[in-house]
Amino acid sequence: MLMKRLIQAFGLLAGLAIGQGFASSAGASGGGRASWMGDALGTAAYGGGIGAYATWIGAALGLLVATACAGPLSELLRRSVDRLAGMPATQLIAGLAGGGTGLVLAMLLMPYLGAVPRVGALLSAATALAFAYAGTHIGLRKQEEVAGWGADRRKPEPAAEDAPRFEEHKILDTSVIIDGRIADICKTGFIEGTLVIPEFVLEELQHIADSSDLLKRNRGRRGLDILNKIQKELDVKVLIYEDPGDETGEVDSRLVKLAKAMRGKVVTNDFNLNKVCELQGVSVLNINDLANAVKPVVLPGEEIVVQVIKDGKEHGQGVAYLDDGTMIVVEGGRDFIGTTMEVLVTSVLQTSAGRMIFAKPKLLERAL
Repeated sequence: MLMKRLIQAFGLLAGLAIGQGFASSAGASGGGRASWMGDALGTAAYGGGIGAYATWIGAALGLLVATACAGPLSELLRRSVDRLAGMPATQLIAGLAGGGTGLVLAMLLMPYLGAVPRVGALLSAATALAFAYAGTHIGLRKQEEVAGWGADRRKPEPAAEDAPRFEEHKILDTSVIIDGRIADICKTGFIEGTLVIPEFVLEELQHIADSSDLLKRNRGRRGLDILNKIQKELDVKVLIYEDPGDETGEVDSRLVKLAKAMRGKVVTNDFNLNKVCELQGVSVLNINDLANAVKPVVLPGEEIVVQVIKDGKEHGQGVAYLDDGTMIVVEGGRDFIGTTMEVLVTSVLQTSAGRMIFAKPKLLERAL
């Protein structure tokens, strides 16, 4: 409604201006001069009253034309405003920038175009419209490229490849160091990231190496030699972690707390520590699980050749071992201790502590 009133007011003023222009022309031809507002109010008359009538007729015609066009024009303006409001901000900015650039270029040409006789003003207006339209169109077509340039400048730099990540930390416990297979696994490249050796694990290794028991002392020294080999001979990052809080307690519980704090993984072959880590939600890499995974698969019903070396826990059992250290319990094998014989696999027991194969002599199978 307000837009229609504004259009009508504009039409009234335009009609008054046109009528005044006609009245001024008539007054000039009649040797008189009139005021635009005086004629509009009827306070001056000249040329036999033709000028005053022309002013009022122009105003009436302007009001009528504006009233007739107010509806379509207001609807057109409303749609245009709604369309602009619905445009993405990038399109709007690109269009305004392109149109503004076109108008600036047109303004630079206006002094030369305006000097053209008779059609100078019309030519300037047409040039301004053409440049504004062309600039808006080009701005909308190139908005994606401009936005791409801005996005490239704001794009964050990729993180350095050698930046440490929490999951890269592999925290070693005492048992896996003494076991020694961790060095061979690191040498093959199957373990990535940083090996973390807590200071309290080193202290436990030192206590074991200083033990009065010969077996413990040899195991402790072997663990220290393995760490020295990993640090000096293998291409693996090693971090000696010093506990700033001087916390006391069992080594296993401190390992679990450290793994939670560093968001790392515990590397062990301790069955009990493996279970505690699972209960605490800590990731575990069990060396025994890896060893079991790469062992040759033995299925029930297969025949293998073993040497029974000792008796088992149960009556009549004998114990043998494969080349990879897998224990084989031979039912009725006690009578064949020291003998190399063929056995028939009856079942396989797989646990995190290792793998155990149960078998019976093939000689007994043939006898049955």
